Amino acid sequence: MIFGFDFGWLNQSTFNLLGRGMGVSLQITFTAMAAGIVWGTLIALMRLSSYKTLNVLAATYVTIFRLVPLVMVLLWFFLIVPDFLQSLFGLSGATDMRLVSALVAFALYEAAYYSEIIRAGIQSISSSQQHAAFALGMTYSQSMRLIILPQAFRNMLPLFLTQGIILFQDTSLVYVIALADFFGQAYGVGERNGAVVEALFFVGAVYFIICYSVSLVVKRYQHNI
Repeated sequence: MIFGFDFGWLNQSTFNLLGRGMGVSLQITFTAMAAGIVWGTLIALMRLSSYKTLNVLAATYVTIFRLVPLVMVLLWFFLIVPDFLQSLFGLSGATDMRLVSALVAFALYEAAYYSEIIRAGIQSISSSQQHAAFALGMTYSQSMRLIILPQAFRNMLPLFLTQGIILFQDTSLVYVIALADFFGQAYGVGERNGAVVEALFFVGAVYFIICYSVSLVVKRYQHNI
């Protein structure tokens, strides 16, 4: 008993379940970060394009995903992605597509946020550098790939990590599609052992420790650049 809380349910079997749940949470986080940054970069370049059609399409994408609640996006893709993939690849209706649905939803959702971070990062680089690249005979794509984006990404790394912290916290929302992430596993264990309050307290403490540790890394990096 600790401060009136009973944590006797925390045993090897429980930690194995929580470990699997944490694995799901981290898989969603890192996959969504990687895919979100790649897709977000393309969207940011479209937003900065002189072609009005590309600009409008990118702006519409960002606006939609930033104004719709993440829970709603998860439910949309949970209902759409399984049927699409099952018909495309001839998968059985019994195939569990919850993780794939969550990965797609988070990646597309986060891309809208990363695209705005990347767009701001690109605009923060002096236009004289691009003019110098053109003077050296580089094309627009070469100047972006070799000069502008590397500098912008270096400046944006703290924001990438900060958005990653938010993303990691948001992974707990996959409970709406009954996916057993860290929060879902802990809540299920707590419910079975009559210790829901203790489980929620434990989960909150773990999230706090992880997020606070990463935020310290971000602050340290910011002081060094």
